[in-house]
Amino acid sequence: MTSLNDLTQLCPPPHTAPAVDWQAVEDTLGMTLPDDYKQMASTYGPGAFCDFIRIYHPRSATPWVDLTGRMPTAIREQLRQAHDQGTYPVPHDPRHLFAIGVTDNGEYLFWITDPQDQPDTWRIAVNEARGPRWYTYDGTLTNFLTEVLTGRITVPLFPAGLLDHGVVFSSSPSAPDSNSPQPAPTAGGAVDTQTVREWARAQGYDVPDRGRVPAEIVTRWREAHNA
Repeated sequence: MTSLNDLTQLCPPPHTAPAVDWQAVEDTLGMTLPDDYKQMASTYGPGAFCDFIRIYHPRSATPWVDLTGRMPTAIREQLRQAHDQGTYPVPHDPRHLFAIGVTDNGEYLFWITDPQDQPDTWRIAVNEARGPRWYTYDGTLTNFLTEVLTGRITVPLFPAGLLDHGVVFSSSPSAPDSNSPQPAPTAGGAVDTQTVREWARAQGYDVPDRGRVPAEIVTRWREAHNA
């Protein structure tokens, strides 16, 4: 097992990183996050490793790499449709895939959130950009980054020259501080039903994969998020 210390020695973080209210973030997402991710995100802040691997962060200034933004839900819905329609094989249940990063080539990185109540055991999956190939890593995100950036493992979906120019972390602008981040609602004041489904399951409610979310659960979600 590697640690955050291994990663920071390999790839020094910036001198400062924006503070994160992790309880507020987890309340927004409706799930507990892996400790290694919270430590890494608090140390590095928003940015990219080798100007290629961009890890989603709750303080990212752009919605495309915002952990609490629309992208994880939108990507999961795309995978669900591909899985249900047989567009191309998805080797993991889309309900257990939560997007956690993206490469500059368009590959997505995921947590495999199974079992959901044991986030420190979540593995990592990578999906080929605009293609059917997948790579699965049996370890944490910090372990994955450390082993990729040392060259101990090779991800076939990543470019062969990824490490040719050294291992660096490039910081990105951070969003203004917020003590109570909220999931983005859809237009017209409606709620994102998939966000509600995931929150409800995390709270122990039994909700259908498709169709209408019961009004009682939507009401409880609104109350929990002041929405």
